[in-house]
Amino acid sequence: MIGRKFLRQDSVRHVRLGKNRPKLQKWRRPRGMHSKIRKKRFGYPLFPMTGFKKNANDSGKIHGLLPKVVYSKSDFEDVNSGHLVIFSRKIGAKKRIELVKEAQTRKFKIFEGRGKRNEA
Repeated sequence: MIGRKFLRQDSVRHVRLGKNRPKLQKWRRPRGMHSKIRKKRFGYPLFPMTGFKKNANDSGKIHGLLPKVVYSKSDFEDVNSGHLVIFSRKIGAKKRIELVKEAQTRKFKIFEGRGKRNEA
């Protein structure tokens, strides 16, 4: 299952529950006595349950590639074409520039965060 989006009840109506604010659109279990989502009525948003889990082969992957955190140039030895390079947040700007150049020469894909991917 790819692309299932479980929204909390009434998140499309109220700003404080995440309307137009994806960061706040987190799943909360509906507990109301008359809640149609809790009762799993047809035509209402999906309720997460057993069976919606990813395949074991796909779990942990980003855009179909396994993420690999890189701290220094020596970490590139463990990276291959099936990996997505993520630079550690502890790296400064000067060292990050060197690592980006190194990753581009080796033709590795770089993950920049927030759903972006650099086709280096």
